[in-house]
Amino acid sequence: MLPVRRDPDRMPTKRRTDQLRDCAVTLPLDILWLPKAAMRPLGPDPSHSDCVLVVGVSRPKLAALFLSVMLLSLFLTFHILYDSAVYSIQAATAISENKLAILTNHIPNPPAINQPVLFPNRIHFPKTSRRLPQCLIIGVRKCGTRALLEMLYLHPRIQKAAGEVHFFDRDENYLKGLEWYRKKMPHSFRGQITIEKSPSYFVTPEVPERVRAMNASIKLLLIVREPVTRAISDYTQLRSHAATAALPPQQTLSSTSPLSKSFEELAIMPNGTVNEAYRPLAISQYHVHMHRWLEVFSREQLLVVNGDQLIDDP
Repeated sequence: MLPVRRDPDRMPTKRRTDQLRDCAVTLPLDILWLPKAAMRPLGPDPSHSDCVLVVGVSRPKLAALFLSVMLLSLFLTFHILYDSAVYSIQAATAISENKLAILTNHIPNPPAINQPVLFPNRIHFPKTSRRLPQCLIIGVRKCGTRALLEMLYLHPRIQKAAGEVHFFDRDENYLKGLEWYRKKMPHSFRGQITIEKSPSYFVTPEVPERVRAMNASIKLLLIVREPVTRAISDYTQLRSHAATAALPPQQTLSSTSPLSKSFEELAIMPNGTVNEAYRPLAISQYHVHMHRWLEVFSREQLLVVNGDQLIDDP
């Protein structure tokens, strides 16, 4: 005798309600990850399915906290791996440059390189620190100071400050103190030389004494080129910056504006004499500014680089 198959739609209402209550199962997890195929009806025939599987989040705040912890864990893992990779590169450079004697002289118990410390700075190595510069590129503007700095930075024992700090030539920065200036310097190993470049140092009267107050034995780099060529290059840059600057509405450059005049009109007075007060020409008077620096520092501390030769033969 074959079993009789009952239609669930014809079941008594009370019995059907009890069966649906039996389907309500409390899951132990707040979030249940299931593939799309798992959402099909439980029975072989959709018409005979009395239970519907519902997947959702019963505690949104707890779920958000769980997701935040996962993202933070991934971030910290990547952070540590990145710091370790950078440290390995820096440590390898230090070993090859500064610790070759350990391999050749067979020093017992050579000092071990510690692992990097992650906090409080993003990357901080136990054997590095921010040091005040031992060398300054003091000028001259439009003579190749940036090119000189980048060429020096190719050497593994050179570290450079990011950008022009303008510590000694701007009173608002100088009043912040040497600790503020030191924090602007990059991390460097012991034995590396930190260089900072600000071309306006050369022409600012207060700078030599301020530099000596920080370090009387500091090394100075000065790059120069043919004075007239430098002045014309300076004039061209000033005019270019003025042309690209935004002017107020309904305002144009007048014919009497210095920006509309040629270099000859600005550099030569109507009586035929040289306008030494014109800034591009004033900067090109190297002897005026050089005399001020040599009153404070010895000639051995100042290296003058020919910018024209540097272009032809770096």
